[in-house]
Amino acid sequence: MDGGGALSPLLAWVLAAGLLGLSFWLWRGWRQDRAELVRLRAADHETLRGAQAAHEQALAERQTLFNSMAEGVMLLDNRGRVQLVNRSLERLFHLGIDIRGLTLMESIRLPELAELVEQVVQEHKVLTREIELTGQDNRLLEVSAAAVLDREVRPQGTILVFHDLTRVRQLENTRREFVANVSHELRTPLSLIKGYVETLLDGAKSDPELTSRFLQIIERHTNRLASLIEDLLTISRLESGRITLNLAPVKLRPLAGRVLEELTAKADTKKVTFENRVPEGLAAWVDGDRLHQVLTNLLDNAIKYGRTEGHVVMKGQALGNGEVEVCVCDDGPGIPPEARSRIFERFYRVDKARSRESGGTGLGLAIVKHIVQSHGGEVRVESTLGQGCSFFFTLRERAPVSPSA
Repeated sequence: MDGGGALSPLLAWVLAAGLLGLSFWLWRGWRQDRAELVRLRAADHETLRGAQAAHEQALAERQTLFNSMAEGVMLLDNRGRVQLVNRSLERLFHLGIDIRGLTLMESIRLPELAELVEQVVQEHKVLTREIELTGQDNRLLEVSAAAVLDREVRPQGTILVFHDLTRVRQLENTRREFVANVSHELRTPLSLIKGYVETLLDGAKSDPELTSRFLQIIERHTNRLASLIEDLLTISRLESGRITLNLAPVKLRPLAGRVLEELTAKADTKKVTFENRVPEGLAAWVDGDRLHQVLTNLLDNAIKYGRTEGHVVMKGQALGNGEVEVCVCDDGPGIPPEARSRIFERFYRVDKARSRESGGTGLGLAIVKHIVQSHGGEVRVESTLGQGCSFFFTLRERAPVSPSA
């Protein structure tokens, strides 16, 4: 796997070796515990009682360490039967029964895992393999295995360490998709700007009317690039938690009115009318600038993707549980059911051609989601095809009360 979320081969090997070393120490302790139990059975009663207490304490400490490991660990004896598993492994495979004494095929039923153990026993090497679990889980596991040998190099058992790579792989795929989307979004306006500049340099600048039209196109795509870069920086800061919110009580109706006024010129081009139904006096504990951005993005979307001569309404209400809810509704074509669960994803577009034509960056709703969530609120969409859509989000009505207050 390459960078950006995946472990380098060297680091993965070092981590696997460390985990196997710790697991081997636990294995050796378990073997010593068994030998100690045999010795204690031959001791006198008084010695037995004191030694058994010390033995139980050591065993409890070792089991606590074993169970505290984030990675799943399994110890097999030289017959290939399970001797120990920790809680992480039980959770990883949803084990509802005690599998000690069973073989791998009886307990976990993964042929590739049994093959790995057989190869480790034969080659006496530390081996690592990725195994995909299909079905409900659809997870990716990295399994490191090592044979336990005695001084005569005879196999005494096998140690298996399981690391769940599902989240790492998901992040890697998300990163790749993000880079591909950003590259595409940057390449399109840059190619157009470059083409028009080359045309001007090749002689078109001698025509004042053509020069003016080309420069307007160049300016439009330059603004699109600037918006994309600004949105990328914004969502990066939001996702990393590096944005500081300046929270204060903000009255929502005046703020909604300012946003509607700022977007009037854009609405006029499509003959869209606005209506501010946010109640007087309704307020929320928010960062006013960030809320302004949320409302701007939602209203801008309603204009771009709503119908010509449409109607957009902004509403709000107190929910009575310490929260307020704001809604931006349009009467446009609506959002298909299959798109509603993805509408707040970065770069997701219901109609890709129309979105790029209208100059959207594909990040507006993702920014809305992150800003609302950073305020402790939730965002959702409701829509009926052909009847428009409504975007709802919640905010705190007032500052949270400190526990010490």
